[in-house]
Amino acid sequence: MRYLFIHQTIPGQFPHLAKSLANDPNNRVVFLTRFGTEELPGVETIRYRVKPQSGPTHPQLQNLQNGVVAAEAVAETLLRLETDHSFRPDLIYAHPGWGETLFVKEIFPDVPVIHYAEYYYHTLGSDSFATPDEVPVFADYMRLTMKNAVNLMSLDLCDRAVTPTKWQLRQQPETYRNKISVIHDGIDTTIAKPNPATVLQIPDGTRLSHGDEVVTYINRNLEPVRGMFTFAEAADAIARKRPNCRFLVVGSETGRYYGPVPPKGQSYREMAVARLGAARDRCFFMGKLPYPDFIRVLQVSAAHVYLTRPFVLSWSMLEAMSAGCVVIGAASPPVAEVISDDENGLLVDPFSAEELAERIDEALEDKQRMREIAGAARQTILDRYDLEMCLRAQEELIADTLAAGDAARFGIPPRAAE
Repeated sequence: MRYLFIHQTIPGQFPHLAKSLANDPNNRVVFLTRFGTEELPGVETIRYRVKPQSGPTHPQLQNLQNGVVAAEAVAETLLRLETDHSFRPDLIYAHPGWGETLFVKEIFPDVPVIHYAEYYYHTLGSDSFATPDEVPVFADYMRLTMKNAVNLMSLDLCDRAVTPTKWQLRQQPETYRNKISVIHDGIDTTIAKPNPATVLQIPDGTRLSHGDEVVTYINRNLEPVRGMFTFAEAADAIARKRPNCRFLVVGSETGRYYGPVPPKGQSYREMAVARLGAARDRCFFMGKLPYPDFIRVLQVSAAHVYLTRPFVLSWSMLEAMSAGCVVIGAASPPVAEVISDDENGLLVDPFSAEELAERIDEALEDKQRMREIAGAARQTILDRYDLEMCLRAQEELIADTLAAGDAARFGIPPRAAE
């Protein structure tokens, strides 16, 4: 079989699936991408280049124009692949969020396409304007409506789609939900696992181990969308009460991934540090870590904080649960899909630093009960999000999609639902 993966940044959500398919020597797996440097074993990486944009664009059309430009670059690359290298995929598996796949069906009309339907934007009930102080203007509604243009076209052109959580499925337009399967990317529970013997040395020379008062927090770019400021204010309160507590923050301190840019001349880290108060000398910003070091941070954690608006669920929360952490998570729908309060984690108002501080204190104080909660958290991941289980489900989806495509090409009626 010949598989084509498309994602703006390799490997995106597909490292495990692409490698699994490439393990079969009878398969040819090609990954078409624009950014990223990771190489996947057995996978051919091909890069596309976008042409510089020219001419005026309506502000509300900028996202769509970016998508069309990316789609054009991908289409031209695929045409060259077909002509120069005789590569015609049997199946395309892609993240369509940046527009790359808008024209693939014009080149390969009979090739099944599976899309990763990550997120569909809404003006209410989602991440947008989640707090009372965020008052939208009409231009915000126009922006979010047009931001879905690529998503909507992508849902229409794909044969099947996959999304990692039930909540993310509910964000998708009802018309297309029947073609979307809920399958998580998967957590490698053989790597993200508890290890009581782990010792971690932090920048001030202190050696931390399992059982110490260590509070961990992970945020890709220290952005407020994921609760950075609430965490900092709660750390201040905890530091005043618990003099032995240490706070470890993992995440890049430059760039932006979610939400608005920080005010000119400021960074999210600087804005968070200003809120740390008594925790300032005991909060250590670890930066972006290699994966093994990231896991070691989780393995010494006594309480792991995961705050978010209603938005895409981060792998890091599930990895923390898999590593045996007590996760104190935001009481928002995507988190509550995984965590039941006081059973396999603790839930808090993601905007209340006071409530967060109370629950961190509870997690550090009641060690026996937290061991039970941590064990239940690990079991949740083993039962519902283990990588091998998720890979099997993804590969079954691929097989079903290929079979349906073959049936359609040969005029075979679709199988009746059981």
